[in-house]
Amino acid sequence: MKAVVVYEKGKYEVRDVPIPRLNEGDVLIKINYAALCYRDLLQLAGYYPRMRYPVILGHEAVGVVVESRDPRFKPGDKVVPLLHEPDGTCEFCMRGLDSYCVNALSYGENIDGFFAEYARVSGNALVKVPNGVPDELASFTPCVVAMVYKGLKRAGLTYGETVVVTGASGGVGIHAVQLARALGARVIAITRSPDKARFISQFADEVITEQRFSKVVKDLTNNVGADVVIEAVGTPTLEESLRSLRSGGRVIIIGNVNPDEIYQLRLGYLIMKDIIMIGNVRSNRSDVVETFKLLSRGLVKPIIAATYSLDRFGDALEFMRNNSRIGKILIKP
Repeated sequence: MKAVVVYEKGKYEVRDVPIPRLNEGDVLIKINYAALCYRDLLQLAGYYPRMRYPVILGHEAVGVVVESRDPRFKPGDKVVPLLHEPDGTCEFCMRGLDSYCVNALSYGENIDGFFAEYARVSGNALVKVPNGVPDELASFTPCVVAMVYKGLKRAGLTYGETVVVTGASGGVGIHAVQLARALGARVIAITRSPDKARFISQFADEVITEQRFSKVVKDLTNNVGADVVIEAVGTPTLEESLRSLRSGGRVIIIGNVNPDEIYQLRLGYLIMKDIIMIGNVRSNRSDVVETFKLLSRGLVKPIIAATYSLDRFGDALEFMRNNSRIGKILIKP
C-alpha cells in the first residue's frame, strides 16, 4: 500500500509499505479520507520530541473496517480513530478521560498514522460514524470539532452567550464558528481578510477584520465583552483575545502557530478580570460520540479547501502554508 512515511526529522516520502498486521484488539480500516492538520507541519519541523522514525504521518481520518479482531467492530462499519491510542485500563480511561491516558500513544507520532491506504487501529481508539455525517466532516471530527466541543464544555458555555473565534477561516476556526452557533451562542468571527470575511459571514453573527478587534467586540457587546474566546491562532492574537473578554470570561487556547514565541502574561490583568484560561488538546471518546449526535443533525457543514491524492502530498503541504485557503485540506488515498 502507499503511505506518507517520515523517515527522519523534516524528511518524508510516499512509499510502498506492507498492509499492517493485526494483534488481538486491533482493527484494520481502509482509509476513505485523511485530513491535514497544522500539527503535521509542526511534527515535520521537529517540534514533537516523541516522534519515532520511520513513522506514517497523519492523525485525522475516516475509514471502513475491513478486518477486525475486536468484537465491538465488524467489516463494513464506518469509523473514525481518536488522535491517540488509549490503553483502556488506566485510571483516566476508567473515568472516561481517555485523552489523558497515562500510557497513550499518538497516531502519526510514535505509532503509524493515517496518510495511507490502510491503517491498523486499536479498537479502544475507534468510534462508529452515525448516518447523516459526511465522510469529509467525520475525518476531522475527533481532532477539530469534538476537540472544540470538549473545550466549550469545559468552559461551561451556556445558551445565548457570546463567543469570539480567532483565525475564523482556518480548518479549526471555520468549524468552531459553526459549532458554537449550533450550541446556541452568538458568534463573533475574527479574520484579517475582507474576502474571507464575506464567506465566513454566512456562519457567524458578526465578522471583524480589524487587527485590534477587542474594541469592536466591546462595541458589539454594550462595552461588556465576550463570554468566551476560542483562541485558534495563539500568540499573535492572544492579547486582543484577553482584552475582548468580559470580567469572569473564559479563553480556550487551541492555536499555537509559532511554538518558538514566548507570550508574556500579565498576571494582575488575569486576576483583576477574573479570567479563566483553558488549554485544550484532543478529545475523549465520549466527546466524539456526543459531537456526532450534533453533527448528524446537519448543524455543521464541512468546509474543504482542497483534496489531494497521496502522491501529491507535497502540494498539500505547500497549500497548508498558504494563508489564502479557507477550511480543511483532505487527502484521498
